[in-house]
Amino acid sequence: MTVEPKYPILRRRTARAGLSAAFVRQVRKPGRYCDGEGLYLLVEPNGSSRWLLRVVVNGRRRDIGLGGSSQVGLADARDEARALRKLVRDGQDPLAARRAAREGAVSFKNCAVAVHKSRIATWRNGKHQKQWLTTLETYAFPTIGDLPVNRITTGDVLKVLLPIWLSKPETAKRLLQRLRIVFDYATASGQRSGENPCTLAVLGLP
Repeated sequence: MTVEPKYPILRRRTARAGLSAAFVRQVRKPGRYCDGEGLYLLVEPNGSSRWLLRVVVNGRRRDIGLGGSSQVGLADARDEARALRKLVRDGQDPLAARRAAREGAVSFKNCAVAVHKSRIATWRNGKHQKQWLTTLETYAFPTIGDLPVNRITTGDVLKVLLPIWLSKPETAKRLLQRLRIVFDYATASGQRSGENPCTLAVLGLP
């Protein structure tokens, strides 16, 4: 987490436009300059500046550094902020996703794709071959797809299942089965350890 200096917000985004590329290149006065939607340019007393994105994940504030403005331009900072905000909207912690990428941890999505590839030759039903992964893409990937498969908890599994458990019971049961298979595969391949999170998730389902 980035600890920001306690500077006042010296420039706020208006309804028409945020910061300009020229302003970002030229500003030297220390402060925190708002581009909008949680994206700030922080200018240090020595004149250097860096980007910070403020988001709220599960009720907690997260301040995410996006790099110095000399390496990351305004357009790139906005693109990165947009991508991270999407992760938050999908129920994911962008810091966890970033950490997984740095550590080279296998994401749930990549693990699920690997399971699908390893089993597809054994399925004779072409419709089942397609639907097996589609179900995960539709209901699981938006919430846990980018999370490290070794850090997904029972609570994360419940976030996937609860929205459809009563409204789409047959789909939800198939989804639970496929989630269980992916986690078993991850454990067998050494990508996670401990109990399958689907086992306890069943106890939390209505």
